[in-house]
Amino acid sequence: MARMTAARAAVEILKREGVTDAFGVPGAAINPFYKALKEGGGINHTLARHVEGASHMAEGYTRTKPGNIGVCIGTSGPAGTDMITGLYSAIGDSIPILCITGQAPTHVIHKEDFQAVDIASIAKPVTKMAVTVLEAAQVPGVFQQAFHLMRSGRPGPVLIDLPIDVQLTEIEFDPETYEPLPVYKPTATRAQIEKALTFLLESERPVIVAGGGIIGADASDLLVEFAELTQTPVVPTLMGWGALPDDHELNAGMVGVQTSHRYGNANFLESDFVLGIGNRWANRHTGYKLDVYRQGRKFVHVDIEPTQIGKIFPPDYGVVSDAKAALELFVEVAKELKAAGKLPDRGAWVASTQERKATLLRRTHFDNVPMKPQRVYEEMNKAFGPDTRYVTTIGLSQIAGAQMLHVYKPRHWINCGQAGPLGWTIPAAIGVAKADPDSPVVALSGDYDFQFLIEELAVAAQHKIPYVHVLVNNAYLGLIRQAQIGLDINFQVNLEFENINTPELGVYGVDHVKVAEGLGCKAIRVTEPDQLGAAFEQAKKLAAEYRVPVVVEAILERITNISMSRTMDISDISEFEDLATEPGHAPTSIKTLKV
Repeated sequence: MARMTAARAAVEILKREGVTDAFGVPGAAINPFYKALKEGGGINHTLARHVEGASHMAEGYTRTKPGNIGVCIGTSGPAGTDMITGLYSAIGDSIPILCITGQAPTHVIHKEDFQAVDIASIAKPVTKMAVTVLEAAQVPGVFQQAFHLMRSGRPGPVLIDLPIDVQLTEIEFDPETYEPLPVYKPTATRAQIEKALTFLLESERPVIVAGGGIIGADASDLLVEFAELTQTPVVPTLMGWGALPDDHELNAGMVGVQTSHRYGNANFLESDFVLGIGNRWANRHTGYKLDVYRQGRKFVHVDIEPTQIGKIFPPDYGVVSDAKAALELFVEVAKELKAAGKLPDRGAWVASTQERKATLLRRTHFDNVPMKPQRVYEEMNKAFGPDTRYVTTIGLSQIAGAQMLHVYKPRHWINCGQAGPLGWTIPAAIGVAKADPDSPVVALSGDYDFQFLIEELAVAAQHKIPYVHVLVNNAYLGLIRQAQIGLDINFQVNLEFENINTPELGVYGVDHVKVAEGLGCKAIRVTEPDQLGAAFEQAKKLAAEYRVPVVVEAILERITNISMSRTMDISDISEFEDLATEPGHAPTSIKTLKV
């Protein structure tokens, strides 16, 4: 048996569980682990500027490729407390990340020692397991259990807290014979799938709601095959966007009160049966008017987590299963039904969904100066191809982006759906670009999100991690301002001021170009819509040449209200801007507007 410190044993387990990258900030209580990280080799470490940033880098890394598990490292407090937001974001979206914290020595944890905090108790509500390991010999088992839990059932994050004396204690551990624990995932039975399909066969206008669980299970190809076999239109959720291409003839559009398409909501409201797979009926999808969402249609819900079935509303039938396992059976049974001539012809229903897709469009082409945001997304569609991985968090920029951008592949819309923390975009984009350096990565932020963790741009500059960051700047908390309309206030949401160092900015305040350049990156400011295309092309060239992030800042009109429901009702969407009435109004729409 080999003898080594518990910290070194933990590092050896990370490698054998497939970890190749980690993100973090060293500190006194976690330094023994960093020593083991250095001596063990095999794991590339990216030094963050803020520990919350490290947790979001780990999220972006996990979300990029099947099987990835991002790792973030810091001390118990304040680093661990900083990483709580990342853990919350991860558990909300079923994302496995491992947070490793260094704690004060075991004999003084309870004595208010410097930076000692009960991080395990703090993290418990936002993790699948949070534990302070008090016995060094338990470290291998705890790490083994952590990976088992992160991958089993509904995926999610884990926090392991290691007192410094535990890290330094030598234990007996043989890395060569270490084996990961088998992963547990519930699997649907054939009888359950056959029953679920009876609802589909009895319906006339069915849709599939494809959730993030399909992408998490790496089952997008199976979804497309099943939809094509049964001629069933698909409504991707925000987290499931990309599970089938936007230009697929069965893509019926996204549904919701914010990140939705006009045709998506209209198609859904015409349906009579909904098969939800790997989704959680999030309220931005369903709205709060569940009677509107549910009226006139039956529901079957397939989810890996038993307690998700019936959480928001009782389905007509529920199946607890991993999405991939369920879809394998859905495809198998559907093939048999097709061979027996028992699948109905859905041609007319599919055609009607595509008719709406070609007629119910929002306008994107505006020549206004200052720019309307819609034009920015139109130009993004022209400049960035189907291999682009978009990364964004929350706000009007994200909502408009989801309404107007196009996604063609799974894991190419990377968005924290449940938590939506401002500042997430920059570090998450770094994690995405680190996980996939060969694909173009394009981040999307409003000015407030961009400023929250802006220091992480220096991380990408230091470590030569290039991507393009589209920054839409209206010097406002745009989404909160729009949400305040119903309260008849416009309070504490205005970011405008005249920058004495950059008077040419007018009231737009922060000089993001100077800040980005000061952090070692490149930046371009665009004030007119016809400059956007050239700016995006230049940004791609600069990123490739200098291997750093390139910020393209678009100066927007101060106030634009983006389409959404003011009543949280998917049948009641307020369209604040002119709609598309001729093809030139929406030149990059998936289908050319029918007049």
